[in-house]
Amino acid sequence: MICLSTLGFSQNLPFPQHYAYTAAAIKPSNHTQAQLDSAVKSFYNLWKPKYFRNTCNASQYFVWFGDEDPTINCVSEGQGYGMMIAAYMAGYDANAKTIFDGLYNYYKAHKDSISYELMAWEQNTACVDTGGADDATDGDLDIAYSLLLADKQWGSSGAINYLQEGKKLIDSLMVYIVNNKLYSTELGDWVDPTDPTNYNATRPSDFMPDHFRAFQSATGDTRWNNVINECYTVINTLQTNSSPTTGLIPDFVINCNTTPVPAGANFLEGPYDGDYNYNACRVPWRLTTDYLIAGETRAKTAVDKINTFIKSNTSNVPANINSGWYLNGNNLPGNNYSDPSFIGPFAVGAMTASTNQTWLNGVYDFLLSQSFSGNTYFPNTLKMLNLIVISGNYWPPYTLTGIQNEVQNDPTFQIYPNPATDRVTIQLNTKKTKVEIYSVVGEKVYSAFSSTESQLSIDVNNLSNGVYFISLSSDGTTSTKKLIISR
Repeated sequence: MICLSTLGFSQNLPFPQHYAYTAAAIKPSNHTQAQLDSAVKSFYNLWKPKYFRNTCNASQYFVWFGDEDPTINCVSEGQGYGMMIAAYMAGYDANAKTIFDGLYNYYKAHKDSISYELMAWEQNTACVDTGGADDATDGDLDIAYSLLLADKQWGSSGAINYLQEGKKLIDSLMVYIVNNKLYSTELGDWVDPTDPTNYNATRPSDFMPDHFRAFQSATGDTRWNNVINECYTVINTLQTNSSPTTGLIPDFVINCNTTPVPAGANFLEGPYDGDYNYNACRVPWRLTTDYLIAGETRAKTAVDKINTFIKSNTSNVPANINSGWYLNGNNLPGNNYSDPSFIGPFAVGAMTASTNQTWLNGVYDFLLSQSFSGNTYFPNTLKMLNLIVISGNYWPPYTLTGIQNEVQNDPTFQIYPNPATDRVTIQLNTKKTKVEIYSVVGEKVYSAFSSTESQLSIDVNNLSNGVYFISLSSDGTTSTKKLIISR
């Protein structure tokens, strides 16, 4: 049972926020915005009292794992999920800050044995670290992201300097869970170069490019852009070579130092480590948020392949969504049941295009129909997080240069080719124009003033793949368009 103070805290971004996703994104059209918000609140009212607990220490809250394994209190994955949920639900839940701070206190009390900033991945019912005090990559990535959310939500001038703590954790992540030769995410801080099989392996469910953009924005470390690019390179290689007809992604990947391929059976967790199972089921959610927030077309391209598969596999009937497939689209043994762990991410993935509207409406309704009492920590928690995204209340802890709602068809200038590889040409309607290019995290990467030319050709070879904004200012008027660099 959680005993909370009735003291409320003011917040800067109270739920609901109705964040403006990229222009082409969709939400369920068979429910009003108020109904989408209400569904989040209603499910949170069920989720919160079951999973936020402080039975180890009154000032330390953890996300309860016990309905998955009665011998385990908490895993770091759940701690990261819970910290994000608390930050997003502030405003609706007046005690969200108290809970968040308690979750932070628990994280600090259970430090990894290799890197002091990372969290030990598992604690038992005696509140003791078990299974080796190593980290799990996804948990620490979400904890770091949540600290940036907390900074935006409550500021960092109180008892906990969220921004400072977030930066310290992000710096440790770059050292301990990023392969600094490949810029792939590691399985955990327990791998090292003397074990090349694990050192050159990765888990695609740890590909969180929207988090990595936030990390770069907070720290100024541009290596996070390398991590983003490596994520999309691995995804593209897998979809091209290993799942060309389905786009499905495996739970684990090996040989990232050469050509990434799915791991074999029992590589790390079980017989389906090379299949689309309970790790990879999160990939559509993790990639789609990068499209929703940053307009990243590589995310849309990857997720659209998965959308095409699941709609075909189910004959466009959401109730036919099963739970696990081989990469060729055949069913995993015993997968003929429904699980929010798969349904929720498929619903988020459907938000990429208006052509998915009917499908999204149906999958969202099917997700809502899944019983809370009939599910456990993992499916219930993914459902909670996915409902936040689907309702339009997933906001980033950084500013997209203040121009994220740019007018794509602004007639005042033209850019081509777009996407671009090495050069981009801007056709100007006025000769006296200031031209600037910004990354999605607000870094100015190019600036020039054209006083005589009606056409400007810009070398973009020095820009990494990704989303940028071209801003033109003339006579007190500014116009903006999105530019994609893709090689």
